[in-house]
Amino acid sequence: MAVSSITAFWAVSVLLILVPGADWAYTISAGIRDRSVAPAVGGLLLGYVGLTAVVAAGVAAVVARNPAVLTGLTLVGALYLVWLGATTLVRPAAPAAVADGQQGTGAAAPAPWRARVLQGAGISGLNPKALLLFLALLPQFTHPDDGWPLALQISTLGLVHIVSCGAIYLCVGVLARTVLRARPAAARAVTRVSGAAMIVIGAVLVVEQLV
Repeated sequence: MAVSSITAFWAVSVLLILVPGADWAYTISAGIRDRSVAPAVGGLLLGYVGLTAVVAAGVAAVVARNPAVLTGLTLVGALYLVWLGATTLVRPAAPAAVADGQQGTGAAAPAPWRARVLQGAGISGLNPKALLLFLALLPQFTHPDDGWPLALQISTLGLVHIVSCGAIYLCVGVLARTVLRARPAAARAVTRVSGAAMIVIGAVLVVEQLV
């Protein structure tokens, strides 16, 4: 597989990752609420690993051609985002720790790391738009006649995207935690905005299916 194809895909991938969305909202919330953003980001990456495997196996093409399946996935993913956003609004995060090592005033108890991983995987893995994006984007940078199996090419490009996601989302989460750690009121406000963003994204997905 040509290095130029991988580089070109990487450039497009980074631009797409830098566009704020549900992943950003979840990462920022985790950066404020949790002692480490690694479980949340790891969950997001796990979801993208699943999407890469689905596309590499050719299942995504079948799903994309079946409107009923795609509609079902969209509604499930949208309702999950709405639920998670509502939960975030009800329990806005405050910094997980302050300078004296104690939990910040009014902070919700950090969720177990397994729950954060599963939530992250649900946000990225149940996003049908991400599935279609993978389906539409990855094949454009593959070359069936270069000697690499198509599934291996798609897996390689998917890995590039996953690594880029990991680097950027870790930076976003750590930056959110660093900037807002000593500002509980600002942290709660940002978390509410993140929760509202998840609800809006989920609602838009629902409306798109019903209109």
